Amino acid sequence: MSGEKDKDKSKVHKLSLKGSSKLVAEFFNYSINTILFQRGVYPAEDFSAVKKYGLTMLVSSDDQVKAYIKKIMSQLDKWMVGGKISKLVVVITDKETGEHVERWQFDVQIFNKSSKSKSSKRSVAEKENAAPDAAAAPAAQPEKTEKEIQDEIQSIFRQITASVTFLPQLDGDCTFNVLVYADADSDVPMEWGDSDAKEIVNGEKVQLRSFSTSNHRVDTLVSYRLAD
Repeated sequence: MSGEKDKDKSKVHKLSLKGSSKLVAEFFNYSINTILFQRGVYPAEDFSAVKKYGLTMLVSSDDQVKAYIKKIMSQLDKWMVGGKISKLVVVITDKETGEHVERWQFDVQIFNKSSKSKSSKRSVAEKENAAPDAAAAPAAQPEKTEKEIQDEIQSIFRQITASVTFLPQLDGDCTFNVLVYADADSDVPMEWGDSDAKEIVNGEKVQLRSFSTSNHRVDTLVSYRLAD
C-alpha cells in the first residue's frame, strides 16, 4: 500500500534530487552516444536505434565503446546523486595529429547546493584540480511537468543532430575522451588519472539549449576547430 502511495506522490510533487540526478546522468549517456553517431566518430552500422524522449535515439553497439561509456556512467551516477558534478565534457581528437577538434561541454548547476568545496576535473582516465567556484548556487527552480522537461531535452537532441549543418566535417580517424568535473572531495577510482581541459585552440563556440528540473540545470556548448 505504501508503495502505491509513494508512486502517486511522485507524480504530483517535484522530481526528487535522486530522480533528477538519474535523469541528468541518463541524458549524458544519450548525449555521448548521439555525439559519437552524429559526428561520425564510429561507423553508422555500429549503432542501434532505441526510443527515448519521444525520439529515435542511436546508441553504440560496439562492445568496447559500450564498456567505456558504462564505466563512466556507473561512476557518474554516484557523483550525480552526491551532488558532486559541475561539468561533463566530450572531446573529439584527431588520432593522427592528436589535435582536439571538437569539444562538447555540459555545465551542471545544482540548485540549493553550498559551494564550499573546490572543484576538480576528472575523466575516466583523467583528473585535474580547478579553481573553486565562487558563485553561490542558485535557489530551487519552479516545478515542471515531466513533459516540459522532456520537451526541453528533445530540443537539445534536435540541436545536436542539426549541428552537422554548421560544424566542419571531421577528417580522418578520430577518437573521444570524456572529462568529468567533480568536487575535490569526491572519491575517485584508481583508474581515473590527471588531465588538462582539452580546450580547442582558437576555436569557435556555439551555445546550444539547456534543460532544467527543480534540482538541476544543464547548459550545452560546443567548441570546434575552424576548417583550414
